[in-house]
Amino acid sequence: MQVFTPVEVAEQAGNKYLGVLVGAKFARFVNEFPREQTGELQKKLTTQALEQLTKGNLQYRLVRRRRHE
Repeated sequence: MQVFTPVEVAEQAGNKYLGVLVGAKFARFVNEFPREQTGELQKKLTTQALEQLTKGNLQYRLVRRRRHE
C-alpha cells in the first residue's frame, strides 16, 4: 500500500484539503470508465488519483460557487 503524506499532496494542490478533494473527484471520474478485466490486482482508484496528483499529472481549476438570490 502506498502512503501519501499531507506534505506531498499540499505541494501540488496548495493545501492538503484541496488535494484530497481533487483526488476524490478524479477517482469518481475514473470510476465511470469500464475497467480492464485482467488477472492482476490493480491499485485502488483513490490511490491512483493521489499518485497522479503528487506526480503533477492532474490539472484542475477552482470554480466559484454561484449565489442564488
